Amino acid sequence: MRLARVTKDGKTGLAAKSGDKVTIAYGEDVADLDSHIAAGTLAKAGAKAAAGESVDEASLTFLPPVRRPSKIICMGLNYRDHAEEAGLGIPEFPVLFARFPSSLIGHGAPIILPKVSEQLDWEAELVAVLSRGGKNIAQADALSHVAGYSVFNDASIRDYQLRTPQWTAGKNFDDTGAFGPWLVTPDEVPAGASGLKIECRLNGQVMQSSNTGNLIFDVANTIALLSSFMTLEAGDVLVMGTPGGVGVVRDPQVWMKAGDVCEVEIEGIGLLSNPIVAE
Repeated sequence: MRLARVTKDGKTGLAAKSGDKVTIAYGEDVADLDSHIAAGTLAKAGAKAAAGESVDEASLTFLPPVRRPSKIICMGLNYRDHAEEAGLGIPEFPVLFARFPSSLIGHGAPIILPKVSEQLDWEAELVAVLSRGGKNIAQADALSHVAGYSVFNDASIRDYQLRTPQWTAGKNFDDTGAFGPWLVTPDEVPAGASGLKIECRLNGQVMQSSNTGNLIFDVANTIALLSSFMTLEAGDVLVMGTPGGVGVVRDPQVWMKAGDVCEVEIEGIGLLSNPIVAE
Protein backbone atom coordinates (compact mmCIF):
# COMPACT_ATOMS: atom_id res chain seq x y z
CA MET A 1 0.00 0.00 0.00
CA ARG A 2 1.28 3.46 -0.99
CA LEU A 3 -0.47 6.42 0.59
CA ALA A 4 0.02 10.19 0.41
CA ARG A 5 -1.58 13.25 1.92
CA VAL A 6 -2.44 15.53 -0.98
CA THR A 7 -4.52 18.44 -2.14
CA LYS A 8 -6.36 18.68 -5.45
CA ASP A 9 -8.44 21.62 -6.62
CA GLY A 10 -8.24 23.11 -3.14
CA LYS A 11 -9.48 19.95 -1.41
CA THR A 12 -7.44 17.78 0.93
CA GLY A 13 -7.48 14.04 0.43
CA LEU A 14 -5.69 10.75 0.82
CA ALA A 15 -4.19 9.32 -2.36
CA ALA A 16 -3.39 5.65 -2.93
CA LYS A 17 -1.13 4.27 -5.64
CA SER A 18 -1.17 0.78 -7.11
CA GLY A 19 1.07 0.31 -10.12
CA ASP A 20 0.42 3.34 -12.31
CA LYS A 21 -3.11 3.87 -10.97
CA VAL A 22 -3.65 6.71 -8.48
CA THR A 23 -6.94 7.23 -6.66
CA ILE A 24 -8.07 9.72 -4.04
CA ALA A 25 -10.66 9.92 -1.27
CA TYR A 26 -11.39 13.49 -0.18
CA GLY A 27 -11.74 14.82 3.33
CA GLU A 28 -9.55 16.04 6.17
CA ASP A 29 -10.47 13.03 8.28
CA VAL A 30 -9.45 10.38 5.77
CA ALA A 31 -6.25 12.30 4.97
CA ASP A 32 -5.17 12.55 8.61
CA LEU A 33 -2.50 9.85 8.55
CA ASP A 34 -1.27 10.90 12.00
CA SER A 35 -4.62 9.93 13.50
CA HIS A 36 -4.94 6.73 11.44
CA ILE A 37 -1.48 5.57 12.47
CA ALA A 38 -2.20 6.28 16.14
CA ALA A 39 -5.61 4.56 15.99
CA GLY A 40 -4.44 1.56 13.97
CA THR A 41 -6.82 2.41 11.13
CA LEU A 42 -4.25 2.97 8.38
CA ALA A 43 -5.40 -0.04 6.36
CA LYS A 44 -9.02 1.10 6.54
CA ALA A 45 -8.11 4.60 5.36
CA GLY A 46 -5.99 3.11 2.59
CA ALA A 47 -8.88 0.96 1.39
CA LYS A 48 -11.09 4.05 1.23
CA ALA A 49 -8.47 5.90 -0.80
CA ALA A 50 -8.00 2.92 -3.12
CA ALA A 51 -11.75 2.90 -3.82
CA GLY A 52 -11.83 6.61 -4.56
CA GLU A 53 -11.72 8.75 -7.68
CA SER A 54 -9.04 7.97 -10.28
CA VAL A 55 -6.77 10.97 -10.82
CA ASP A 56 -3.69 12.01 -12.72
CA GLU A 57 -0.76 11.97 -10.27
CA ALA A 58 0.55 15.17 -11.87
CA SER A 59 -2.62 16.99 -10.76
CA LEU A 60 -1.85 16.39 -7.07
CA THR A 61 -0.03 18.65 -4.65
CA PHE A 62 1.80 16.48 -2.15
CA LEU A 63 2.01 17.25 1.56
CA PRO A 64 4.39 15.63 4.06
CA PRO A 65 2.99 12.16 4.84
CA VAL A 66 2.58 13.07 8.52
CA ARG A 67 2.31 16.61 9.79
CA ARG A 68 2.58 16.63 13.60
CA PRO A 69 4.78 13.75 14.75
CA SER A 70 5.65 13.76 18.42
CA LYS A 71 9.30 13.26 17.44
CA ILE A 72 11.45 13.55 14.33
CA ILE A 73 14.68 11.79 15.25
CA CYS A 74 17.52 12.02 12.75
CA MET A 75 20.61 9.86 12.51
CA GLY A 76 24.00 11.38 11.73
CA LEU A 77 27.03 9.57 10.30
CA ASN A 78 25.01 6.38 9.74
CA TYR A 79 26.75 5.29 6.53
CA ARG A 80 30.42 4.38 6.80
CA ASP A 81 31.47 6.41 3.72
CA HIS A 82 29.76 9.54 5.05
CA ALA A 83 31.32 9.16 8.50
CA GLU A 84 34.73 8.74 6.84
CA GLU A 85 34.33 11.72 4.49
CA ALA A 86 33.32 13.89 7.46
CA GLY A 87 36.49 12.83 9.28
CA LEU A 88 34.54 12.03 12.44
CA GLY A 89 35.13 8.28 12.71
CA ILE A 90 32.68 5.40 12.78
CA PRO A 91 30.20 5.93 15.64
CA GLU A 92 29.85 3.23 18.28
CA PHE A 93 26.47 4.69 19.31
CA PRO A 94 24.03 6.52 17.01
CA VAL A 95 24.68 10.21 16.43
CA LEU A 96 21.26 11.75 17.04
CA PHE A 97 19.66 15.13 16.45
CA ALA A 98 16.12 16.44 16.19
CA ARG A 99 14.10 18.08 13.47
CA PHE A 100 10.83 19.82 14.16
CA PRO A 101 7.59 19.64 12.16
CA SER A 102 7.81 23.35 11.23
CA SER A 103 10.69 22.51 8.87
CA LEU A 104 8.77 19.91 6.83
CA ILE A 105 7.64 20.29 3.22
CA GLY A 106 6.21 17.86 0.69
CA HIS A 107 7.29 16.51 -2.67
CA GLY A 108 7.37 19.29 -5.26
CA ALA A 109 7.44 22.11 -2.72
CA PRO A 110 10.41 24.49 -2.83
CA ILE A 111 13.36 24.04 -0.53
CA ILE A 112 14.16 27.59 0.57
CA LEU A 113 17.70 28.94 0.34
CA PRO A 114 17.70 31.43 3.24
CA LYS A 115 19.01 34.98 2.99
CA VAL A 116 21.51 34.37 5.79
CA SER A 117 23.55 31.61 4.11
CA GLU A 118 24.72 30.19 0.80
CA GLN A 119 25.64 26.81 2.30
CA LEU A 120 22.54 24.76 1.46
CA ASP A 121 23.48 21.08 1.20
CA TRP A 122 21.58 17.89 0.30
CA GLU A 123 21.22 14.64 2.24
CA ALA A 124 19.35 11.66 0.78
CA GLU A 125 17.73 9.61 3.53
CA LEU A 126 15.37 6.73 4.25
CA VAL A 127 12.51 7.38 6.69
CA ALA A 128 10.71 4.92 8.96
CA VAL A 129 7.40 6.03 10.50
CA LEU A 130 6.34 4.14 13.59
CA SER A 131 2.93 2.47 13.88
CA ARG A 132 3.22 2.01 17.62
CA GLY A 133 5.66 3.02 20.28
CA GLY A 134 6.95 1.57 23.48
CA LYS A 135 9.92 1.37 25.82
CA ASN A 136 12.68 -1.25 25.74
CA ILE A 137 11.50 -2.73 22.45
CA ALA A 138 13.36 -5.91 21.54
CA GLN A 139 15.31 -5.71 18.31
CA ALA A 140 13.64 -8.91 17.13
CA ASP A 141 10.23 -7.24 17.50
CA ALA A 142 11.21 -3.76 16.36
CA LEU A 143 10.11 -3.95 12.71
CA SER A 144 6.56 -4.81 13.79
CA HIS A 145 6.46 -1.21 15.11
CA VAL A 146 6.89 0.32 11.63
CA ALA A 147 3.86 1.73 9.80
CA GLY A 148 5.77 2.50 6.63
CA TYR A 149 8.78 3.93 4.88
CA SER A 150 9.33 7.12 2.93
CA VAL A 151 12.01 9.39 1.44
CA PHE A 152 13.65 12.44 3.00
CA ASN A 153 16.00 15.20 1.92
CA ASP A 154 17.61 16.47 5.11
CA ALA A 155 18.64 19.75 3.49
CA SER A 156 21.15 21.39 5.80
CA ILE A 157 22.50 24.90 6.26
CA ARG A 158 26.10 23.88 6.92
CA ASP A 159 27.56 27.07 8.40
CA TYR A 160 24.72 27.24 10.93
CA GLN A 161 24.99 23.50 11.60
CA LEU A 162 28.70 23.66 12.37
CA ARG A 163 28.67 26.79 14.53
CA THR A 164 27.99 24.66 17.60
CA PRO A 165 28.50 21.01 18.62
CA GLN A 166 24.72 20.59 18.50
CA TRP A 167 23.35 20.64 14.94
CA THR A 168 19.84 21.90 15.73
CA ALA A 169 20.03 25.31 14.01
CA GLY A 170 21.40 24.09 10.70
CA LYS A 171 18.87 21.27 10.54
CA ASN A 172 15.70 23.25 11.25
CA PHE A 173 15.47 26.15 8.84
CA ASP A 174 11.92 26.56 7.55
CA ASP A 175 11.13 24.65 4.36
CA THR A 176 14.25 22.46 4.33
CA GLY A 177 12.90 19.06 5.45
CA ALA A 178 11.55 17.57 2.22
CA PHE A 179 9.53 14.44 2.96
CA GLY A 180 7.50 12.05 0.77
CA PRO A 181 5.75 11.71 -1.53
CA TRP A 182 4.50 8.27 -0.48
CA LEU A 183 4.26 6.36 2.78
CA VAL A 184 4.95 2.78 1.69
CA THR A 185 3.80 -0.02 3.98
CA PRO A 186 6.35 -2.66 5.05
CA ASP A 187 4.86 -5.42 2.92
CA GLU A 188 5.97 -3.50 -0.21
CA VAL A 189 9.71 -3.59 0.60
CA PRO A 190 12.33 -5.93 2.09
CA ALA A 191 12.48 -6.22 5.88
CA GLY A 192 13.65 -2.94 7.35
CA ALA A 193 13.68 -1.43 3.83
CA SER A 194 17.19 -2.88 3.56
CA GLY A 195 19.03 -3.56 0.32
CA LEU A 196 17.45 -0.70 -1.64
CA LYS A 197 19.35 1.68 -3.92
CA ILE A 198 19.36 5.25 -2.59
CA GLU A 199 20.44 8.14 -4.79
CA CYS A 200 20.54 11.94 -4.79
CA ARG A 201 20.69 13.91 -8.03
CA LEU A 202 21.25 17.65 -8.38
CA ASN A 203 20.04 18.95 -11.74
CA GLY A 204 20.25 15.37 -13.00
CA GLN A 205 23.85 14.80 -11.86
CA VAL A 206 24.31 11.94 -9.40
CA MET A 207 25.76 13.30 -6.15
CA GLN A 208 25.10 10.35 -3.82
CA SER A 209 24.58 6.69 -4.68
CA SER A 210 24.49 3.90 -2.13
CA ASN A 211 22.28 1.17 -0.70
CA THR A 212 20.17 1.12 2.46
CA GLY A 213 21.88 -2.14 3.31
CA ASN A 214 24.96 -0.04 4.14
CA LEU A 215 23.38 1.59 7.21
CA ILE A 216 25.62 1.24 10.28
CA PHE A 217 22.56 1.16 12.55
CA ASP A 218 19.63 -0.36 10.66
CA VAL A 219 15.96 0.34 11.35
CA ALA A 220 15.43 -2.50 13.83
CA ASN A 221 18.63 -1.73 15.71
CA THR A 222 17.75 1.96 15.84
CA ILE A 223 14.25 1.38 17.23
CA ALA A 224 15.63 -0.91 19.93
CA LEU A 225 18.39 1.52 20.87
CA LEU A 226 16.14 4.58 20.97
CA SER A 227 13.52 2.79 23.06
CA SER A 228 16.17 1.83 25.61
CA PHE A 229 16.25 5.45 26.83
CA MET A 230 13.05 7.11 25.57
CA THR A 231 9.44 6.12 25.06
CA LEU A 232 8.68 5.98 21.37
CA GLU A 233 5.18 6.82 20.12
CA ALA A 234 2.99 5.99 17.15
CA GLY A 235 3.74 8.40 14.33
CA ASP A 236 7.32 9.12 15.38
CA VAL A 237 9.56 9.72 12.36
CA LEU A 238 13.04 8.20 12.18
CA VAL A 239 15.29 9.76 9.52
CA MET A 240 18.00 7.18 9.00
CA GLY A 241 21.07 9.11 7.85
CA THR A 242 22.77 9.91 4.56
CA PRO A 243 25.49 8.23 2.49
CA GLY A 244 28.70 9.83 1.31
CA GLY A 245 28.76 12.52 -1.36
CA VAL A 246 27.43 15.62 0.38
CA GLY A 247 28.42 19.03 -0.93
CA VAL A 248 30.30 20.34 2.09
CA VAL A 249 33.14 17.82 1.74
CA ARG A 250 33.68 18.24 -2.00
CA ASP A 251 36.65 20.11 -3.39
CA PRO A 252 35.51 22.63 -4.37
CA GLN A 253 32.42 22.63 -2.18
CA VAL A 254 29.08 22.44 -3.97
CA TRP A 255 25.92 24.10 -2.67
CA MET A 256 22.35 24.05 -3.89
CA LYS A 257 21.39 27.32 -5.56
CA ALA A 258 18.16 29.02 -6.58
CA GLY A 259 16.92 27.41 -9.79
CA ASP A 260 18.37 23.98 -8.99
CA VAL A 261 16.25 20.84 -8.67
CA CYS A 262 17.23 18.20 -6.12
CA GLU A 263 15.92 14.64 -6.39
CA VAL A 264 16.17 11.84 -3.86
CA GLU A 265 15.11 8.40 -5.01
CA ILE A 266 14.93 5.14 -3.07
CA GLU A 267 14.27 1.95 -4.97
CA GLY A 268 10.79 0.61 -4.30
CA ILE A 269 9.77 3.60 -2.18
CA GLY A 270 9.68 6.60 -4.45
CA LEU A 271 11.12 9.75 -5.96
CA LEU A 272 11.18 13.00 -3.97
CA SER A 273 11.85 16.08 -6.08
CA ASN A 274 12.10 19.68 -4.92
CA PRO A 275 13.14 22.93 -6.62
CA ILE A 276 15.46 25.32 -4.82
CA VAL A 277 14.08 28.85 -4.38
CA ALA A 278 15.74 31.86 -2.76
CA GLU A 279 14.05 33.34 0.31
